[in-house]
Amino acid sequence: MQVIVACFGNVLRGDDGFGIAVAQRLLDGDVPDGVRVMDVGIGGIHLVQELLDGVDALIVVDAVDIGRPPGTVAVLDPQLVDLDALTANERRDTLADMHLANPERVFTLARGLDVLPAVTLVVGCQAADAQRFGEGLTPVVADGVDHAVAEVRRMVSQLGVPWH
Repeated sequence: MQVIVACFGNVLRGDDGFGIAVAQRLLDGDVPDGVRVMDVGIGGIHLVQELLDGVDALIVVDAVDIGRPPGTVAVLDPQLVDLDALTANERRDTLADMHLANPERVFTLARGLDVLPAVTLVVGCQAADAQRFGEGLTPVVADGVDHAVAEVRRMVSQLGVPWH
C-alpha cells in the first residue's frame, strides 16, 4: 500500500496554513513505510508528478470553507471538475496554471491524466480567517490540528498501514 498525504496551504495567510501545520506535526512523529507526507504549499504540480508513479490512496489536508463553525475538521469527498462539461477555453484556463494552487485543480489534472487514485479524500478544517496576511493560525483552527492528525492516522490505518 502506497499512500500520499498531501498538505496544502499558505503559511503567510493565517488559517490557510492549516495543512502545513498538520504536515509538520505528522513529520515530527514516525511516518510508517508506504506513507509519504508532502508539504505541498500553494503549488500542486509536483503532487501530480508524484501521482504519475502510481499510488493506492491520496489524502489531502487543507483549510476549507464548508459553512461550519471555525475549527471543525471533516472528511470530505474531493470536488472533481467534469472536464467534458467545460468549453475549450475553460479547460485551458483550468489546466494551464502550472502552480495548481488549490486541490481542486490538482484533482482535475490528475483525473485528466488518469492518475488520480480511486481512494482520494480530503481532511479539511473550516477556517476562521484564511485571508488575513500574516503567519499563525487562529486559536480555534490551531486546536483542529491535533484532530486532523488523528484523522489522517486513522484513515491510513484503515487502508491497511498501521499508524499510531
